[in-house]
Amino acid sequence: MSVFFCDTSGLVKRYVVETGSAWLTSQIAPANGSRVYIAQITIVEVVSAITRKERGNHLSAIDAATALNTFETNCLFEFSIVPLSTNLVNEAVVLARKYALRGYDAVQLASALLTQQKRANAGISPLTLLSADTDLNAAAVSEGLTIDNPNNHP
Repeated sequence: MSVFFCDTSGLVKRYVVETGSAWLTSQIAPANGSRVYIAQITIVEVVSAITRKERGNHLSAIDAATALNTFETNCLFEFSIVPLSTNLVNEAVVLARKYALRGYDAVQLASALLTQQKRANAGISPLTLLSADTDLNAAAVSEGLTIDNPNNHP
């Protein structure tokens, strides 16, 4: 079973056609037995990204509504959501300072690292961070995470 942590830049590709969409969708498909973790903040970020694409006329109203409905269903039944907590925010602050990450990228990385640590403590397989954000990916690699960028799979 493959285990992934998707940040927003990666996950949005499942709902909006972009470079790497087909690859990402195939990687995280439940039919493949994949497990997908997302940070709680990703819910807001994906809704925002889809809505902004609709408002910018890059996505039709029907396609946006379909994407949002599908995403909402996936959040309920497919994704393991890492909740925001005081400890997570504190770790994100440390990571933001250490790597000069944007705020929510630091939260994404802190969430992925927390998830990775919990899996390691339980003696189960590590995860792979799926992200199209180069700064986040560089910080994740520095922190010992395995990453894959969907943009490398056109």
